[in-house]
Amino acid sequence: MSMTITDTDSIKAIREELSHDLDNMVALRREIHREPELGISNPLTRDRIVSAIADLPLEVSLGSGEITSVVADLKCGDGPTVLLRADTDALPMTEESGLDFSSTIDGRAHACGHDAHVAMLVGAARVLSSMRTEMNGTVRFMFQPGEEGGGGAKIMVDDGVLDGVDSAYALHISPNIPSGYLASRPGPFMASADEFEVTIRGKGGHASTPHFAVDPVTAAAHVITSIQTMVTREIHAFDPAVITIAKVSAGTTTNVIPETAVLSGTIRAISASTRAQVHEILPRVVTGVAEAHGTTAEFRLRKGYPVTVNHASSVDLVAGVARQTLGKSKYIELPAPVMGAEDFSYVLEQVPGAMSFLGVCPDGIADSLSAPACHSNKMVLNELAMSDGAAIHVMTALAALG
Repeated sequence: MSMTITDTDSIKAIREELSHDLDNMVALRREIHREPELGISNPLTRDRIVSAIADLPLEVSLGSGEITSVVADLKCGDGPTVLLRADTDALPMTEESGLDFSSTIDGRAHACGHDAHVAMLVGAARVLSSMRTEMNGTVRFMFQPGEEGGGGAKIMVDDGVLDGVDSAYALHISPNIPSGYLASRPGPFMASADEFEVTIRGKGGHASTPHFAVDPVTAAAHVITSIQTMVTREIHAFDPAVITIAKVSAGTTTNVIPETAVLSGTIRAISASTRAQVHEILPRVVTGVAEAHGTTAEFRLRKGYPVTVNHASSVDLVAGVARQTLGKSKYIELPAPVMGAEDFSYVLEQVPGAMSFLGVCPDGIADSLSAPACHSNKMVLNELAMSDGAAIHVMTALAALG
């Protein structure tokens, strides 16, 4: 099949081929959905991927050690190399979707759509393999475990997945975007995410005589409010940070002032400079407020994923692909970054590329914003939209190869 990016007959033929393959994508997605795996070790999912692409003309390499990554190259002669990525891991939560193919493992669920990501990329690999004689360059399919906190992308980057890669692209499903639409934006696309913990130490005592004690709970309350004041007074309003104290732990009963109080939370930012600024200022505020109340504070920071930054030219490419593949009005440019985090950020730190959201809002929901979101125990998606996602993968690869 010989085509250019504006060859509407060929685009139609690709869409029809993927429509015929949708049953295979759905079957693969449901197999993975029933047996979700966590972290960077997803052996069942790896084996299903390898089996699904076994008859394709791909050079396949598997991750060594604990990481169960799959990298498959479709080599089509001289030319650039474009990478397409799908993540494979699930979440440590219990599914309550009511689907007849729900997770069979308690405490594990594909509530973020990574099962669909795998199925769409396998579908794209089938179509692109059938077109290999008409292409110049290499398509690298990156099946990556450990996105949900495991940093699998960083491990794969360190292992050389980006060697020779000229550009990289990824899709993430979103039930809160109408099916048949694609959304992205240039520049900051998703936030960085870091975790921190503060242990405030005082002096325990009886609740009736607080003057004999040094109350860490009161100090903790002032630390919490001071952190929010810090954000509004010291962080640029148009280069924001979000600091959330999500866990507070102190005491054992009502008539005992405890010796310690522990605060845990996250830091999110949409630029490396603001992220670094918060890392510098936050310990100062925490320790200063604690000392003002006669307590001490121990601050611990755990760095997470960096900011996911889309390259403008790559977003232009994806937007053009979406308009031609899905429809002229089916591309949405997001007005602001999403404050969730993604480890595809490690890839985009090294090579130009872009990440986009694929709308998969289920049928029967009038307002996509009311659909159960990713990470919800009731999250479901429109499986018909997987054909759209696979088509976006195919057309993005063709456009990137020129």
